[in-house]
Amino acid sequence: MEEMTSASFDATSIRAGGNRKDALNAREYQRLLDRTLPRVIRTEAENEHYLELLAQLDARSDEISPAEKELADLLTVLIEDFEEQHYALKEASPTEVLCELMRVHDLKQRDLTDIFGTPSIVSEVLKGKRKFTTDHIRKLSQRFHVSPELFL
Repeated sequence: MEEMTSASFDATSIRAGGNRKDALNAREYQRLLDRTLPRVIRTEAENEHYLELLAQLDARSDEISPAEKELADLLTVLIEDFEEQHYALKEASPTEVLCELMRVHDLKQRDLTDIFGTPSIVSEVLKGKRKFTTDHIRKLSQRFHVSPELFL
């Protein structure tokens, strides 16, 4: 592989995907990097700062340059990484999913007897003493318009 030297590498533009119209002006991109100093996000304040920068770029999305688009992509990666580490949702059990759906739809146990058959079965399922049957899963997914996989 050829070593990149000032003689063999012209840093004034970098072509994205070989498409000339999407040429990235390296000097403009470097100025943007110097101004924003993007780095790994470690605090909520840094995350908020980058979210604001991204929102500003997004508000002008029809008129941003390829360099600004590249910066927006970088900020997106940094923000997603931080948020995946700090706001990751824990996997919910089928019972927890049902309880949340009941809460959102303002339902009581008695409202599910048409699905489970009797109030005692509803109670046992919600307490984790009884597992969902295939029929329960089918009826719940139809009632709440969700994937049956949520109850497996």
